[in-house]
Amino acid sequence: MLVLPSVLTLDQASGCLAMLLQGLNGQAQSEVIADASALQQFDSSALAVLLACRRACLASGKTFQVRGLSPRLLQLATLYGVASLLSEPG
Repeated sequence: MLVLPSVLTLDQASGCLAMLLQGLNGQAQSEVIADASALQQFDSSALAVLLACRRACLASGKTFQVRGLSPRLLQLATLYGVASLLSEPG
């Protein structure tokens, strides 16, 4: 499981993405789960990081799910039209 930090803004995005992609490379499972429940302070960079992780997963033949999306992050994803790519499965 990939775990997002409590703060993910533009200042942390590059480092966080590098950390998550490194963790992704160590995942043997075909399903990758990102836990966003710790995320408290964020901007649209958090969405960019999650979408980059999703692209990396899909490129390597893995599925990607985000769990623990806060209502605020889901609202931001909806505003940008990417909520369906990040929403938890029903």
